[in-house]
Amino acid sequence: MAKKIDKTNAARLLDRAKIAYQLIPYQVDENNLAATHVAQSLGEPVERVFKTLVLKGDRNGHFVCVIQGDKEVNLKSAAKVSGNKSAELIPMKELLPTTGYIRGGCTPIGMKKRFPTYIDNSALQFDYIYISAGVRGLQLKLSPKELIPFIDAVVAEIEI
Repeated sequence: MAKKIDKTNAARLLDRAKIAYQLIPYQVDENNLAATHVAQSLGEPVERVFKTLVLKGDRNGHFVCVIQGDKEVNLKSAAKVSGNKSAELIPMKELLPTTGYIRGGCTPIGMKKRFPTYIDNSALQFDYIYISAGVRGLQLKLSPKELIPFIDAVVAEIEI
């Protein structure tokens, strides 16, 4: 019998909004939390595995960028689209107190506070993508077209 997967807060929020998704477990490697490892574990191309990054702008404070797992956030583009002059990733030690999530388990759904969120336009080329379910070892497989309005994300070119 398959092990029951406990629903995360992010999954419960999707349930409440009646958004279709699948919870997909994968084997966590504490020494390799990279999206490339997640993609390999899922047997999916890394372009479909999106990571959630939290940044801080010089004018408007914290904001969230959701980009393809094998890409980097373009800080200039992210700053511009968020109304900032400059932006930088927040220090790792600030991730949990700021979002309620840890590295490798950060999702744009259900953070402690709603932050402006930007998703790279590359997400729209897929019928489904993966994002963290809010814990390490569990991904949400869902339609970017349903995710984007749910998290009130702005679609923009924000990755390199």
